[in-house]
Amino acid sequence: MAEIHMKKVALPNGETLGYRERSGGNKAVLLIHGNMTSSKHWDLVLESLDDKYKVYAVDLRGFGESSYNKQIESIKDFSEDVRMFIEALGIHPYAIAGWSTGGAVGMQYCASYPDGCEKLLLLASASTRGYPFFASGPDGLPDVSKRLRTYEEIKQDQGKTIPIQGAYDTGNKEFLKMIWNGLIYDRNQPDEKKYEEYLDDMLTQRNLAEVYHALNTFNISSHYNGLTEGTGEVRQIQIPVLVMWGNRDHVVLKNMTEEILEDLGDKAQYQELDGCGHSPLIDNLDLLIQTMEHFLDQ
Repeated sequence: MAEIHMKKVALPNGETLGYRERSGGNKAVLLIHGNMTSSKHWDLVLESLDDKYKVYAVDLRGFGESSYNKQIESIKDFSEDVRMFIEALGIHPYAIAGWSTGGAVGMQYCASYPDGCEKLLLLASASTRGYPFFASGPDGLPDVSKRLRTYEEIKQDQGKTIPIQGAYDTGNKEFLKMIWNGLIYDRNQPDEKKYEEYLDDMLTQRNLAEVYHALNTFNISSHYNGLTEGTGEVRQIQIPVLVMWGNRDHVVLKNMTEEILEDLGDKAQYQELDGCGHSPLIDNLDLLIQTMEHFLDQ
């Protein structure tokens, strides 16, 4: 079985990124995690991808074992870190797979550096037009008529930011588990030991409100998203893109996936992951691996 090692690399911008490296062949795949997770949450994919791939899974700034010396303000801050990470390790050629927020990071990266990545895989990805952050209504559910606009508003949000940040600050894993069971692991759950490791990993995040704000303002499309004008950078993505979405996803909704497909046009191919929610890694790992490898091998 291929070996997985946890390592760290210093970047020129003063940050240090932790990452998992799995031995393999000369085809490199870089995995970028989402919000509330780190490279730890990619463990099953690291273990399962064919040994012909050399696989890296990075901890974004402020997650896992990475530093958080300078506060992030945008998705582009993450993608610039990824560029420095790839250059520091001399990874080439490579494909990128981004899950959830990691999908936005991957798209921004490929738009900013069209020369770098050969293929982009998006798993339950935030849209090319961002991921909106709405105020909570009296019932505790998002009020789609009230989109929050500033970082300060998001930081003070009583419906999502403050409760989750509070759980981080007090180590309240039961509360985090309740959220994940409701939204993500509502059908299948990791085994008890792994789930405990994932919950410990969630507690390492140091940039919750900043990530919410970065997603809320992200927009590389050519459309106004209700908050920000699109930069049009999506047009610079000229490589093949695989868009994967589970039809039981309660976090990334179908309309967000349709926005990605519309904005990428003929560069994108779509694969619906039947019966999967926001974590196909737990819901149907075999289907996910098969889908990823089929695209990578084309």
